Amino acid sequence: MVSEQIIECVPNFSEGRDMSVIRKITDVIESVDGISLLDVDPGKDTNRTVVTFVGPPLQVVEAAFNAVKTAAGLIDMSKHKGAHPRMGATDVCPLVPVAGISMEETVGYARKLAERIGSELSIPVYCYENAAYTEKRRNLASCRAGEYEGLKKKLADPEWKADHGPSVFNPQSGATAVGARDFLVAYNVNLNTTSTRRANAVAFDVRERGRVKREGNPLTGKIVKDKDGNPVMIPGSLKEVKAIGWYIEEYGIAQISMNLTNISVTPVHVAFDEVCRRADSRGLRVTGSELVGLIPLSAMLDAGRYFLRKQKRSTGVPDSELIRIAVKSMGLDELGEFKAEEKIIEYKIRDKEGKRLVSLSLESFMNETASESVAPGGGSVSAYLGAMGTALGSMVANISSHKRGWDDRWEEFSNWAERGKLIQNELIKLVDEDTRAFNMIMKAFKMPRQTEEEKKERKDAIEEATKNAILVPFKVMEIAFQAYELIEEMVKEGNPNSVTDAGVGALAVRSCIKGAYLNVCVNTKGLEDKEFGEEIKARAAELNARSEKTEKQIVDKVLACL
Repeated sequence: MVSEQIIECVPNFSEGRDMSVIRKITDVIESVDGISLLDVDPGKDTNRTVVTFVGPPLQVVEAAFNAVKTAAGLIDMSKHKGAHPRMGATDVCPLVPVAGISMEETVGYARKLAERIGSELSIPVYCYENAAYTEKRRNLASCRAGEYEGLKKKLADPEWKADHGPSVFNPQSGATAVGARDFLVAYNVNLNTTSTRRANAVAFDVRERGRVKREGNPLTGKIVKDKDGNPVMIPGSLKEVKAIGWYIEEYGIAQISMNLTNISVTPVHVAFDEVCRRADSRGLRVTGSELVGLIPLSAMLDAGRYFLRKQKRSTGVPDSELIRIAVKSMGLDELGEFKAEEKIIEYKIRDKEGKRLVSLSLESFMNETASESVAPGGGSVSAYLGAMGTALGSMVANISSHKRGWDDRWEEFSNWAERGKLIQNELIKLVDEDTRAFNMIMKAFKMPRQTEEEKKERKDAIEEATKNAILVPFKVMEIAFQAYELIEEMVKEGNPNSVTDAGVGALAVRSCIKGAYLNVCVNTKGLEDKEFGEEIKARAAELNARSEKTEKQIVDKVLACL
């Protein structure tokens, strides 16, 4: 099951005072379909603006390129002054994997963006961090050394030839660094002390860089140096973590302020627990924590699962419950309300997308279906039936995981509930996807057809949209069929008091698959590509027959228990 791919882009533009320039840049970013602009942070002293936007990979690359092109035409680096290091109108442009995409894939998109900026805009580009072609260029500071004023000389040096674009000084635009890096989470842990020194002691315990090694007394002893005269460091316990202690007058407490530069190496929940352990060893207590900025949904769900596992509780619960557990376990609401829709990046995107069927109440969804509108229709309802049927299987697994006397089996049932939840989530996405597929067909039919070229474009669009409208319900069938394994296992091994719930789940999944099959059949009728249509229809018929047989077997087992 593949999640939607989401990439974050955080370009830094060398303009922080003229908001009309910034607006023109952000306007071209937002003009790309599928892009959500999340934040615009201008700085007058630095004369620099940090923009954050997200979306699917191809759209992010397009929006980033348009932004770099616009900035190149509006910002004159020969006149730029600011406190922050910089070498170009678009100084840096990192891509960050957020969901459903690997770092390796993100690197590929970053390099494609860099190549396009260099070739189409004639701007020298250096690739840094994970997108770097050589180890020497991984560090952004190395790529930017000498800044704009030293760029002409740097480009003339064969060792610093641009990775993409001409190695020729561009006085107006300078150069741009394009990279791929991990998602950075700014995370602060609250302590029951006002002492910055004690907070720093904990920070040095955990941060990767650690603390300076001293002879004798660790606080006042002579600093130990290596053969080159550099201080020898005692590494801290957390990799990919930067940390410092400080006092926050507004709250009257000291905090450990951390940058988690790679949450796949050190997740938020691991950092929290380690700070708790180190603080406790120094007579301090962690009272809570706070997130600064946004965090990926996966990080919050991982945290919720982590704390539930510590309690030996099922992790196959709704995302909202996992988030609630994470918030309460790490005290993320100590200093203020934790609003998931504002702090979790995927939810922030979702709220910008507008109306979704799955966001409606059950009654509203029913009324929307019953209205004069032809969508949502049988396809969306079928997907929803499948999600509800699977949810019943997950429910039995969750109930069984904490049944009295079955404590040693909690993880077995938790794993089944997790599998059910994955199926539920995929089917819920397809509720809206089926309606979108229908709307694509309607949009294609409304295309102009005055000229021969327009007629061909309309015909091709209808054919493509019809194929999609066949594949969506077929995907519903494939995913829903996976739920039978969960449901059958719950009938055999789950809490016997809930066996009929599992049976109803099987009936709902059967209705889902049969309903989706009807949609596959009806949409193949108008397809020009008969071979494609017949192949999918035959596969769907075979899956429908297997579903009917499997559902009967499960229901027979349920009836035998009654």
